[in-house]
Amino acid sequence: MSEAENTQTAKDAYAAFGRGDIPAVLGVMTDDIEWVFPGPADVLPNAGTFTGTEAVGAWFGTLDANLEFQVFEPREFIAQGDKLVALVHIENTVRSTGGKVAVDEAHLWTFRDGKVAGFQVYTDTAAAAAAFRAQ
Repeated sequence: MSEAENTQTAKDAYAAFGRGDIPAVLGVMTDDIEWVFPGPADVLPNAGTFTGTEAVGAWFGTLDANLEFQVFEPREFIAQGDKLVALVHIENTVRSTGGKVAVDEAHLWTFRDGKVAGFQVYTDTAAAAAAFRAQ
């Protein structure tokens, strides 16, 4: 696929996420997708490496169970070849603690044969961990 098509796929996936349409998000992924979210797994329930659409679907369930999003705003897309970086502003609240997080993230998308084969988040994991530890 072209860089423009990859960018549109990412934009469509973000829009689906914003609507809560996780099946549509999973539909753009390869069966063997590798999904990476950094951070200490003993504090951040969504941290780790998840392989396959079933595992990524469960990751979205964990995300929804733990976080309430106030802002999820993809702001810029930079594509080259089969890679795309999305710069995203996020504000959310941890449901269990009320801790708030406001971060700018970089999301690295890797495409293969028109589908998303890899996704990695670069974020301020210390800010997220502090929100999960808030009392």
